[in-house]
Amino acid sequence: MTLLAFAIIYFVWGSTFLAIRIGVAEVPPFFLAALRFLIAGVALYGWVSTRGKEPLPTPEQWRSVSLLAFLIFVCDYGLLFWAEQRVPSGIAAVMMALIPAFTALAEIVLLGTQRLTLRLALALGIGIAGVALLMTDSLDLGGAPVDRVGAVALIFAAASWSVGSALARKVPLPPSKVMSSGAQMMVGGGFLALAAIGLGEFRGFDPGAVSLRAWLALLYLIVPGSIIAFTAYVWLIHRESPTKVGTYAYVNPVVAVLLGYFLAGEPLDARTLLGTACVLVSVVVITTSKS
Repeated sequence: MTLLAFAIIYFVWGSTFLAIRIGVAEVPPFFLAALRFLIAGVALYGWVSTRGKEPLPTPEQWRSVSLLAFLIFVCDYGLLFWAEQRVPSGIAAVMMALIPAFTALAEIVLLGTQRLTLRLALALGIGIAGVALLMTDSLDLGGAPVDRVGAVALIFAAASWSVGSALARKVPLPPSKVMSSGAQMMVGGGFLALAAIGLGEFRGFDPGAVSLRAWLALLYLIVPGSIIAFTAYVWLIHRESPTKVGTYAYVNPVVAVLLGYFLAGEPLDARTLLGTACVLVSVVVITTSKS
C-alpha cells in the first residue's frame, strides 16, 4: 500500500501537467481549472460531511478557507493552467518545483520558523540560476527560451502557493485535512468560475466542439489527479516522514518532462536539461535541510 501510494503521488501528479496541457488546448484555462476543482472539491467535502464524523467548518474557518482558496487555486492553479497555453508541460512542472524555495522564503519572512543559512542561500541561488537558464536567450544552449510572460506567471503561481502554505499554519482551519482540502477545492473552484466569467472565457466557447481527448484529460485531472492522488497523499503523510513524502516535489518534474518529451513531442535539449537539473538540485537541498 505504501509503494502504491508513493507511485500515485509520483506519477499521477507528475502526469497532470501533460493533462492540463491537453485540456487548455481546447478549453479556456480558468474554466477548465474551475471544473477540475469544483467537482473534486464537492466530491471530497460531500463525502466527509455526510459521514458525520467531523464537525462542519465554523464561519471563522470558512473565512480562512476562502483566503487560502484564492491564493492556492486562483493565483496558483489558475495561472498554471493559463501559462500552459504558452509553456510546455514539462517546463511548467520544473518551474512549479520552485515551490519549496518560495516556501522557505515565506517561512523566513512570514513565520520566522526558518533562518537564511549559507546552505539555503546557495540552494535558492541555484534554483534562480535554473530558471534563468530556461528563460535566457543569450546563451547558446539549443532550443528556444521559455515564453517569458508564461514563465513570470508560473513564478508568481509558485510564490502564491508558498504564501498560502505558510498562512495555513497560522489561520484557523478544520481539523480534518480531507475536509479542509475539500472545502478549499470547492471554494477555489467557485472563485475560478467567477474568474472565468470575469475574463470572458465563455464568450465564443462551444463545449460541443471540444474533443473527447480534452474531456478525458479533464476526467483524469478530477479523479486520479485530484481525488485519488490527494487521498494517497493524506494517507502517506500520516504514516511516513514529511521528508519522504516531500520527495514528490522533485520526482514530479522529471516525470512531467519525460512524458512531455515522449508523448507530446516537447523539447528535451541542453537548456531544458540544465535548467531542470539546477532547479531539482535546489529543491533537494532545501527539502533535506534541517528546520
